[in-house]
Amino acid sequence: MSWDVLLLNLPDDITSAQDIPDDHSPRPLGPRHEVLAAVSRAEPSADLTDPTWGDLTGPTWSIELNIGSDDPVDSLMLHVRGSGDGALASVFRLADAFGCKVLDCSSGELITPGGPSGWHAFQEYRDGITGTSR
Repeated sequence: MSWDVLLLNLPDDITSAQDIPDDHSPRPLGPRHEVLAAVSRAEPSADLTDPTWGDLTGPTWSIELNIGSDDPVDSLMLHVRGSGDGALASVFRLADAFGCKVLDCSSGELITPGGPSGWHAFQEYRDGITGTSR
């Protein structure tokens, strides 16, 4: 079970998934080799052995980076697991590397550093149904 967020380029006036026009086509994050290089600069410990699925591991969390096989890369889907706010810091470092926005797939809202996000709610939900804090 993961908390999923999408990194994508959106105009400044877009504040939620509901604001995205049906015909909107986000500007790509960049060519595959540039995307992989940007991920490595933002998060040097990221394992990009598989250039379509990266892995990033912190002390209490992990993030799978679904980069996909398209070139150029349109967006990054992040599958976040574990606990702790260090995961959020990595999510926002990656978003900053591309100058893009972070869409919380569980709420459909864009999230910002220091603002509310579904990460804490996800952890509470997960822990409630599994009886653990993993």
